[in-house]
Amino acid sequence: MPSAAALRIQIEDALQARFPAALTPAPRTIHDVAATGIPALDALLEGGLPVGAISEIIGPATSGRTSLTLAFLAQRTREGQVCAWVDCGDAFDPESAAANGVALRQLLWVRCGRPAASPPPLRFAKPPSPAAPWSSLDQALRAVDLLLQAGGFASIVLDLGEMDPQQGMRIPLATWFRFRQAADRSRCSLVVLGRASYAQSSAAVVLEASPLRPAIAGGTVLRGGGFTVQRGRQRFAPQRATLRPSPASTWSARTAWAEEKSA
Repeated sequence: MPSAAALRIQIEDALQARFPAALTPAPRTIHDVAATGIPALDALLEGGLPVGAISEIIGPATSGRTSLTLAFLAQRTREGQVCAWVDCGDAFDPESAAANGVALRQLLWVRCGRPAASPPPLRFAKPPSPAAPWSSLDQALRAVDLLLQAGGFASIVLDLGEMDPQQGMRIPLATWFRFRQAADRSRCSLVVLGRASYAQSSAAVVLEASPLRPAIAGGTVLRGGGFTVQRGRQRFAPQRATLRPSPASTWSARTAWAEEKSA
């Protein structure tokens, strides 16, 4: 009985004329990158987050995923680029974003799941049914789709951090595939925040964030926090890669009141 190596050689010889690339691994695609503004993270990613692709930043609450994203948006808006934040759980804080250097004039904030105030129902009217749990998620996905199709945004953040991971896992793969194609056409960096990875194979980069010990001053004042970021997956090789990646990276962020006190 022929061995597996002999069978592979026979199959490759039979398919060589018809399919020259059969059974040959595809090379890593070269993509542009955008710096995050965090030197340690840029070194880990060989330059920054990919342009025209999906990047996922996952982790539990207080893991640093939002601070990392705000640093990235601060870098992009500082360059005069227009960005968008699609807020599925109504958790975005403009004051914190401004304190982290984000130019709010260059940022579109899309709030989902907050319908406009309606007049009180009549006394004998049937009480309204509670909103479906998928309503805010559906609004967020539709908003991202419209923004990607419209173009003109350097980066779009889809914040699913406050959502139950079970709902995120139910997002169809066809939706992520459509987002990936639209991001590539519009040269937009789509950043997805969540507790787990939802885009799966459509994501070019997956970063796993986790918190470290916070920095305390005087025993009671929180001055900042340390975070660690581990690269879970990276499908694209950046175009201008000059730094060798490491398995994980650590960085720290200071609170806004700590900056004001030191000034």
